[in-house]
Amino acid sequence: MKDAIVIIPTYNEIENIESIINSVFSLPKAFDILVVDDNSPDLTGEAVKSLQKEYPNRLFLESRTEKSGLGTAYIHGFKWCLKNNYPYVFEMDADFSHNPKDLIKLYNACHFKQADIAIGSRYIKGVNVVNWPLGRIILSYGASLYVKFVTGMKIKDPTAGFVCYKSIVLETLNLDEIKFVGYAFQIEMKFKAYLKQFVIKEVPIIFTDRVKGESKLSSGIISEAIFGVIKMRLNSLFQK
Repeated sequence: MKDAIVIIPTYNEIENIESIINSVFSLPKAFDILVVDDNSPDLTGEAVKSLQKEYPNRLFLESRTEKSGLGTAYIHGFKWCLKNNYPYVFEMDADFSHNPKDLIKLYNACHFKQADIAIGSRYIKGVNVVNWPLGRIILSYGASLYVKFVTGMKIKDPTAGFVCYKSIVLETLNLDEIKFVGYAFQIEMKFKAYLKQFVIKEVPIIFTDRVKGESKLSSGIISEAIFGVIKMRLNSLFQK
């Protein structure tokens, strides 16, 4: 039985997409893949369509008309996966910053160790990041401390984007009420699951910065995370 699917959001990932898909499908554990492509000008979506002939009934593509943000891409993917009855739904980047082999560790944490959410954590055992400049490490680690302080969550890597969700989590959260579209989306999903008292476990991984393609990080995304976290926390207090 196919029980796990990996959502890979893409925008101009032509240099990585074939390799990442082949890597996931070469794993000893079977994972399906859903690519959510935001009409990439470099024709990432067309590359996925070509690969679908090689991987029928395992590789799926949802093409959107414009670049609409990471959060909305994942929400689109979550709804598709729930509609197609996958018990375990994964988030993963296309650029190999997340090692596909670690998908199995996240799956095992949910399937065998009673986690509702398994997070591929960069910071559970020190700082496990490769090829990042010191400034970005400080920004990321500082953001994690900031989120923990504001929200009260004990998660060491709340901004992580390498995650396994049991379908019950996605079914319980109101996906239409998720507000953030950038990397703050990752924080909001974890925080709302935390408020619902789902079991969240962190699994240590080594994060490697992309070699090919361009980062999507921007000042607007950082601003959304800084100010959005405070607003999110205040809203949660008033809703009690």
